[in-house]
Amino acid sequence: MCRQLLKYEPKSLILLGHGENSIYLIEQELREIAGNTTLIPVIADIKNREQMHEIVEEYAPNAIYHAAAHKHVSLMETNPHEAISNNVIGTRNISEAADRFGVQSFVMISSDKAVNPTGVMGASKRMCEMVIQEFAQKSDTKFAAVRFGNVLGSRGSVVPMFKKQIAKGGPVTVTDPDMTRFFMTIPEAASLVLQAGVFSQGGEIFVLDMGEEVKILDLAKNIIRLSGYSLDDIEIKFTGLRPGEKLYEELLLENELEPQQIYPKIYVGKTKFVSFEILHTILEKSDTWTKAELRKEMIALANSKHVTQEKII
Repeated sequence: MCRQLLKYEPKSLILLGHGENSIYLIEQELREIAGNTTLIPVIADIKNREQMHEIVEEYAPNAIYHAAAHKHVSLMETNPHEAISNNVIGTRNISEAADRFGVQSFVMISSDKAVNPTGVMGASKRMCEMVIQEFAQKSDTKFAAVRFGNVLGSRGSVVPMFKKQIAKGGPVTVTDPDMTRFFMTIPEAASLVLQAGVFSQGGEIFVLDMGEEVKILDLAKNIIRLSGYSLDDIEIKFTGLRPGEKLYEELLLENELEPQQIYPKIYVGKTKFVSFEILHTILEKSDTWTKAELRKEMIALANSKHVTQEKII
């Protein structure tokens, strides 16, 4: 996203992240193509509310693209308190700062796992969308979320894992022979996120057209062949669904999408606004609950049918 943003020659680009090495590496890369854009690397943690407010106040950005989240399903399943703290409370912290200091637009990266979530990670991303929706109702900042599936080649994605397993001679591990996922390339996903931000009027959940679902088993077979091996050379081993995983993902239920694309590959969802009181209750009480209790409350809220109003955009 930062690489693509530089094409529009912003006055400054703030690279904010918790990982020191990743911020260092992207800053070094971007310096070669930054031109007249001032690059500002900032090491900070979205879980720190005061820090987020200080940074937004100091640099007064016009736009914020919020992509900071824990995303690994199995890890979040056993660490629900961290999912709440980093994903949801972190989103609230940076959203609050954007609202308070007059940021013009705010785009949050969501996930297909936020639809009918069966696990902690997806539930936390749906709760993040709720945070965005609440701020959108009362703020002059244009808040929006963009929901899409897996990004090919991103950190932690299945393709690099398959390549490593093949390099070691196998086996290539596939969860289930019937598992499917949506995939999109990194440049395409970043470009569509930026476009969605332009179209935002506030409160939308944009849904990217991910094309057809891909069978993970077929993907594994193709990567084995493209690596110069046959299916006799590399074993494919099925490991079974992990806690919180689904066989297939959804981007939105069919009746929740506006029929027309507002831009090639971008749809707008018919967003339902749930009771924000329940959301606040979970955030306030999360520290007092066990992992099992918190997981149960998160998934119940994320799949809640308790709707206070429906807003069609």
